[in-house]
Amino acid sequence: MVVAARPTEAEVRAWLSDVPDPEIPVVSVVDLGIVRDVGWDGGTLVVGVTPTYSGCPATAVIELSVAEALRARGVADVRVERRVSPAWTTDWIAPEARDRLRAYGIAPPIPGTAADGRVGARALRMAGANARPACPRCGATETEEVSRFGSTPCKAAWRCTACLEPFDYFKCL
Repeated sequence: MVVAARPTEAEVRAWLSDVPDPEIPVVSVVDLGIVRDVGWDGGTLVVGVTPTYSGCPATAVIELSVAEALRARGVADVRVERRVSPAWTTDWIAPEARDRLRAYGIAPPIPGTAADGRVGARALRMAGANARPACPRCGATETEEVSRFGSTPCKAAWRCTACLEPFDYFKCL
């Protein structure tokens, strides 16, 4: 397939909305806000991506998947650039992606608890709100953290004390 004209940023983002996150396939790299920017540098399509955290083991797979998806759409010259500043934040997750995470059994990040570069401010927000993720299965907020480390580095293991089901919580970053 050869693209006759340069695709617009909106077209590229639409194409990339079909690229699933390798660790959470119900959301795309666009849904998660990993795709930072799209633009042209001469004849090269440049896509900036920001990993969910700097040590994310899925970053290389995401970058490769983005490039492959664009080449499959006929874009011959693609460059994927990793952007680590500013750091990714859970505030970049699209509202519809939060709903898909919940339906998949992962509690989405609590709005307003993402890091803003001020650790003390975040800690106060978390404590002030008595922030506990709602169970994605029954909706109860009687939940407790089992382990800060979950099935992937970006998730923590939690348990609902109402229905007793374990679940992953997408950490606020």
